[in-house]
Amino acid sequence: MLIDSSVDAMSDEMLPMQKRSTPSTKLLPRGLVLLHEDRDILVVDKPAGLLTMGTESDKTRTAYFILTDYIRKGYSKSRKRIFIVHRLDRETSGILIFAKSIEAKLRLQAQWKETKKKYLAVVHGQCDKKSETITTYLAENKARFVYSTSDTTKGKLSRTAYEVLKQTKDFALLEVDLLTGRKHQIRVHLAGIGHAVVGDQKYGKRDGAHTRLALHARSISFKHPFSGKQITFETKVPVYFNQLVGSVRAVVL
Repeated sequence: MLIDSSVDAMSDEMLPMQKRSTPSTKLLPRGLVLLHEDRDILVVDKPAGLLTMGTESDKTRTAYFILTDYIRKGYSKSRKRIFIVHRLDRETSGILIFAKSIEAKLRLQAQWKETKKKYLAVVHGQCDKKSETITTYLAENKARFVYSTSDTTKGKLSRTAYEVLKQTKDFALLEVDLLTGRKHQIRVHLAGIGHAVVGDQKYGKRDGAHTRLALHARSISFKHPFSGKQITFETKVPVYFNQLVGSVRAVVL
């Protein structure tokens, strides 16, 4: 769904009469949803469980692979390419942007600090603070575990803001504003204040009852790399979140 920045957006789940399969969306393999395509960019809604791109240890079908195949229309010898602008963790769902040229990629990345990225997260526990900005330096050890450190020579300055949208006995629904874009930043920061993301097996509680990560990249707002127009994309709220905290209709409008 493409939305001008001046228009308030609502998720598909909050609009029961609106079908997901609108003309502006296309369902691709592995549950990947194409939200927007033009000659310069592709914007997709990635499901949880799908890698953005392959790693040395995992070369399974990825969002990158699926979209490359899509633009080549199945012709393996096609020279058409896509370029990764940013990534989401495998278990994080939500919005991803890909570029169709290296120039588009570089232009989008050059303005990345001005790009507004909002997430929804369901965390364990009841939050004492209704809103907060978490600031630490994040570093990564040899085991690829990201942690906060006071050593500014080892870590990179990282800032995450959140607001509590809904509180239940066991969980809290947060809107998270990613102010910097470090690896596993949201997960590490929220775990660090005692409110790990539900389903986070790496930084949070090993809870067999909740194996899916409750983290969703809900919206992104940026200037188109060539037209300069400010555009915003927003996705529906995952059903999983409603299962954890009840209806989120009123709090995310």
